[in-house]
Amino acid sequence: MPPKSAKSKEAPPERPILGRFSSHLKIGIVGLPNVGKSTLFNTLTKLSIPAENYPFCTIEPNEARVHVPDERFDWLVQLYKPKSEVSAYLDVHDIAGLVKGAHEGQGLGNNFLSHIRAVDGIFHVLRGFDDPEVTHVEDSVDPIRDLEIITNELRLKDLEFIGRRIEDIEKALKRSNDKQLKLELECCKKVEETLKDGHDVRLADWKTADIEFLNTFQLLTSKPVVYLVNMTEKDYQRKKNKWLAKIHSWVQEHGGEPIIPFSGVLEKNLADMPPDEAAVYCKENQLQSALPKIIKTGFSAINLIYFFTAGADEVKCWQIRKQTKAPQAAGTIHTDFERGFICAEVMKFDDLKEMGSEAAVKAAGKYKQEGKTYVVQDGDIILFKFNVTSSGKK
Repeated sequence: MPPKSAKSKEAPPERPILGRFSSHLKIGIVGLPNVGKSTLFNTLTKLSIPAENYPFCTIEPNEARVHVPDERFDWLVQLYKPKSEVSAYLDVHDIAGLVKGAHEGQGLGNNFLSHIRAVDGIFHVLRGFDDPEVTHVEDSVDPIRDLEIITNELRLKDLEFIGRRIEDIEKALKRSNDKQLKLELECCKKVEETLKDGHDVRLADWKTADIEFLNTFQLLTSKPVVYLVNMTEKDYQRKKNKWLAKIHSWVQEHGGEPIIPFSGVLEKNLADMPPDEAAVYCKENQLQSALPKIIKTGFSAINLIYFFTAGADEVKCWQIRKQTKAPQAAGTIHTDFERGFICAEVMKFDDLKEMGSEAAVKAAGKYKQEGKTYVVQDGDIILFKFNVTSSGKK
């Protein structure tokens, strides 16, 4: 039997990504009222916003930027000791609680659903604890029921949107035999069928042509989700909770996206302590904050990565969407870098850390020149070469 060719060993190409092709993406904190959304936001951002114990205390979405923790960035700062250091960040929006009937306007639902449409991913907060002092809009704690309520509301809103779009296209096709409109109509009907079958758009298989239409719709169920389970400090410490296994089973049946347990009470208390005191408390109680994992997972979920530029003047993370090619990555630094792109000089972080210096990486032949087709990888350390004349010609 002949040996397999090198081509057959190559990994299959990545699937097209749903969502905006932008480096300025954001994630929204979503859930029913009083599940811990605003408490999480407060601790993530250390901003003081209302988190009182009654529904709809958050009327407009609160926004903040949160630094993305990264040991690679910290190591580069120690190596170069730059005058300036700029880490990656995650844009987080706190969105007021949804209730059953939100797609019909219940509980200010239309406003809140429009806020979800404006973000690129969802932190879905679930409450996994009983507390008679913290009311629940459905009168009892049942995160599985809450999951069904939220996902159903998002699907119904998407059905409403796609139904209107189908009507508009069909009217337009009576006046025109436009090929693109026919393709869009075909895509819309697939979406409608998917939603009516009880499936979210992001979990279905789509052709590249469909993805182009879907990315203009920004459907609510096309957005990636990270499930955050808010527990008591005791449950979080012992890593046990009566709802976790049930939530895990539900999520596995509905796409298998990340689940992160956390304790809102613990995170709030840690945020209120001086850093040294918080570290001692965590060590004594064998605890650690879930916030770094939440931030990193959210950043990755909305298909963001970053590359580094590093030197004595500055170490900086430049965030881009996954599958971004070198010229477009260069354009995040300056439009001239993309317009006059010549090449990208790339070294891998792991190589630099192992060898200790840029000179050693070059000596080992691991400092590469990449061209216009190079897809930038997370953690690449890049120096871009470009040339733009005063007339704007390369």
